[in-house]
Amino acid sequence: MTVTRSDLESKARQISQVVAETKESAQNTAVAAGIGVVLLVGLAYFMGRRKGRNGRAVVEVYKV
Repeated sequence: MTVTRSDLESKARQISQVVAETKESAQNTAVAAGIGVVLLVGLAYFMGRRKGRNGRAVVEVYKV
């Protein structure tokens, strides 16, 4: 069996398509994960602020 130039070109096109699809999929996953992290950090921040307003620390100093 001989390998022709057209065989090599078609295989190279297939490989480049697979790489492009994988890259796009990885980027979509990374963007979704980034958005999730930002939302989680924002939620923790605002929940902490709310809790901090309701339960302020009281410091009592006694002189002996």
